[in-house]
Amino acid sequence: MHMMRDRESQARRLSRWVLGALYAASGVLHLMAPAGFLLITPTWVPSPHLVIAATGLCEIVGAVGLQIPLLRRAAGIGLALYAVCVFPANIQHALHGLPPGYPQLSWWYHGPRLALQPVLVWWALFAGVVVTWPFRRA
Repeated sequence: MHMMRDRESQARRLSRWVLGALYAASGVLHLMAPAGFLLITPTWVPSPHLVIAATGLCEIVGAVGLQIPLLRRAAGIGLALYAVCVFPANIQHALHGLPPGYPQLSWWYHGPRLALQPVLVWWALFAGVVVTWPFRRA
């Protein structure tokens, strides 16, 4: 039992660092190069420039929060909710692609991305010590 907990602890630590790095990089991209994100934002989203900037900040704050024990649980829940909230943009991108003149991505990209979104939600909850392996509460 102790060895399993150690393995889970190592998996969580790795998850926090990898997921944190991915979200931090994505957050910086949202802030530094928002044009690509604006292209996939559904038309019903109000103030898309502000929303893109806010999502970038949320990603960075969540990435940092995963590394701080006092904030870890809240960051994990926040990043899981974030992954749910941006799912409509992923669907929009998959169904409608980008406007003409921009490079288009195939279903070899979109299919796995959409299918793995629930894994991203779980991964944030696991890294945030909200759930254990695979789906029990922590």
